[in-house]
Amino acid sequence: MDTNLVVEKLREGVWVAIKLGGPTLLLSMMVGILIAIFQAVTQIHEQSLGFILKLMVVILVLLVGGGWMMQNLLDYARGLFELMAAR
Repeated sequence: MDTNLVVEKLREGVWVAIKLGGPTLLLSMMVGILIAIFQAVTQIHEQSLGFILKLMVVILVLLVGGGWMMQNLLDYARGLFELMAAR
């Protein structure tokens, strides 16, 4: 197996991980910032408020984009297995 091929597949794996985790992380971060601003303005400092809303956003993202995420992961894994079978 060529070193360049291994590096390319690792780079592709990192890109897949970013594509899969990025939307969830970005949306939960935006919700966290909005909740922090809301809590600063209203002086309500309830810890569970931010946690519950972030949890709901993550579940919603997984429900909406879970199929797309699984398809991307399966395509990457299938490509790796095909490459291993070809060698």
